Amino acid sequence: MVTRRSGVPVWLPHPMLSGWVVTGMGWCGDDRSRSAATVVCCSGPAPLGGPADLVLVSEEPAVGLGARFAGIAGVDPGDLSHQAPAGKVHADGHPTALWQVDGGPDDRVSFVGEAWGMWLWAVLWPPNAGLLLLEDLALADVRSHGPAAYELLGYGAESPRMAVAAPRVSAE
Repeated sequence: MVTRRSGVPVWLPHPMLSGWVVTGMGWCGDDRSRSAATVVCCSGPAPLGGPADLVLVSEEPAVGLGARFAGIAGVDPGDLSHQAPAGKVHADGHPTALWQVDGGPDDRVSFVGEAWGMWLWAVLWPPNAGLLLLEDLALADVRSHGPAAYELLGYGAESPRMAVAAPRVSAE
């Protein structure tokens, strides 16, 4: 359902990180039009041990779902041009710079960039899970892989991180 009605990418690590599973998917929008934002949550082992969560949000400007997960005021990250990128991912094979977003709670680290003309947010718990962005993290838009992509994924119990955006996100 998320991929069929999405007007924005549905980002997922590809290949999936070792030991990680999908623990939530959702979208924002109304029932009459394509979604303006998507969210995918993945959970697995943190680089320095213990559990970690990664939330990937793709959204049109001024939606605010990524900012809500990041725990910052407003709907967009603000002006980040005064700082250098803090990391990068490969979004459908394209190097995509990510800037660290300040001002959120201390229990997470948030990054934002632009991919395919949309905001791409990566929010990680605990903050040291941000080290995942030092690896060569590749993301794929699940919409381009069709239903077969779902069969290859591991799924876990829904992450409590999905409740951060409630009630503004529809979970699948």
